[in-house]
Amino acid sequence: MEEQQSPFQAAIKPGLTIGLVSLALTFIAYFIDSSLLGSAWFGLVAIVLFFVLIIYFGKQYRSELGGFMTFGTAFNFSFVTMVISGLVGVIGQLLLFHVVDPALPGVLADQAFETQLSFMEKIGQDPDALDPAMLEEMRASSSKGFTLSGQLMGFGFSLIVYAIIALILGAILKKRDKSLDY
Repeated sequence: MEEQQSPFQAAIKPGLTIGLVSLALTFIAYFIDSSLLGSAWFGLVAIVLFFVLIIYFGKQYRSELGGFMTFGTAFNFSFVTMVISGLVGVIGQLLLFHVVDPALPGVLADQAFETQLSFMEKIGQDPDALDPAMLEEMRASSSKGFTLSGQLMGFGFSLIVYAIIALILGAILKKRDKSLDY
């Protein structure tokens, strides 16, 4: 009889796969038009693809377990998959932002700053009425997210988001054996 993998072991391959797919999409978008990396729809497509792939791999793992999986197993599988995928993504983004195109973080930070200003206008606030020091602080905070420390800190905050998403995915992927209820 074949030995079953733990959720941690089973999550390694899907995590690497999802991370590499995410990284490939990032580089494809970069080569098409680097401004795509800062667009909302690109982020939305990436999140949907992320969910779909985790559910797909989670269902495969559940099948390997005999068609049933507890919430805890599903949570662990989902969380570890996302952490591995996130690590691959961070490493790839560090390479993109600091080796391939060191000017890209500045372009994306400017794009994020402009997006913030246009959002302020949409909700009725005039950005020109803001204190110039506050505008400069907004610009600096936009740039900070693309630094090495900013990306590592962002990954740390992502762990909290990954845990919340893993709770949702755990609820979706779990399936109990009702024949054991009797």
